[in-house]
Amino acid sequence: MKLQDYGWSPFFANQLDLTEIESLTPGRVLAVHRSAIIVQDSQGEHRLTLGSRWYAGEPESRPTVGDWLLLNPTKDKAVRMLERKSLLKRLAAGPTSEVQVIAANIDTIFIVTSCNQEFNESRLERYLAVTSESGAQAVVILTKMDLVAQADIYVDRVRSVSASVPIELVNALDPTTLAGTRAWCPAGQTVALIGSSGVGKSTLVNSLAGRTIQRTGGIREDDAHGRHTTTSRSLHLLDGGALLLDVPGLRELGLVSTAHGVAELFDDLDVLIDRCRFADCTHGSEPGCAVLAAIDSGELDPRRFRNYQKMLREEARNTATIAQKHEAARAVGRLHRKIKKAKWQDEH
Repeated sequence: MKLQDYGWSPFFANQLDLTEIESLTPGRVLAVHRSAIIVQDSQGEHRLTLGSRWYAGEPESRPTVGDWLLLNPTKDKAVRMLERKSLLKRLAAGPTSEVQVIAANIDTIFIVTSCNQEFNESRLERYLAVTSESGAQAVVILTKMDLVAQADIYVDRVRSVSASVPIELVNALDPTTLAGTRAWCPAGQTVALIGSSGVGKSTLVNSLAGRTIQRTGGIREDDAHGRHTTTSRSLHLLDGGALLLDVPGLRELGLVSTAHGVAELFDDLDVLIDRCRFADCTHGSEPGCAVLAAIDSGELDPRRFRNYQKMLREEARNTATIAQKHEAARAVGRLHRKIKKAKWQDEH
């Protein structure tokens, strides 16, 4: 295999100096396990354990699926991680307030949702904001078109969220409906699938691959939600040359450091807000509020504005919390180094 088959490009090659070119080997992270990572180079796969130095920094500084690493001559250690061209991340679920890095160097993200009760505009806005912030191209994949009489209704609902995002309407079990989706998977491109459990991501992965890569499962009839069938993240090379990554179903997609993505998705609301009579308008009951006027006239969906405000508050709160945790960790590190230095001076 050539490195180009796994997404190697001039963007990464230009980051190496002459010494690294001569002595180190580039490899791409295919999978991350609890105790090791699987890295692919031109010769094959290698299982590596990460040393403690990789865990000394912030979570974003550790390798994730899709990263490119430089391996030492014996290919049992990662020497350096190359700069990323995109990064998909979220605030991890639970009380830890930690950033979870999901995947790196993704070209296109398929946001998979289904034509049933699972479809939710507010959740879709969240996925689109995170994808925009990542630096990857978003494509909305509407699955299970065969189960509804008028699937175009769901296309219109996507358009109410974003007028410009590409949309593919598919039945993941019918190859004749996948031509448009396959067009987003050319050789050398890396595509990730994200979405809730039960929307058909694993079925879509298997159909695009032409073989069983991921286990599939059913959905609950009462709410159209499913259980996780994909339990880990790993890259798969398709026959057509694209690399496909199926991300486990995300019950929560906490926003962190996504201010740009939120602003880009809701850029029309910023225009409205600029028209308000008062610069500090809270859009509650003030006279001359352009937002309230747009809601009253039907120009603006009140749900969309409420979700915009909710996402802004969440993003600001989570980002501030993470920044505070990082500063506290750095302060502890400085204290440890100071104590260690003082102890060494006393001994010498």
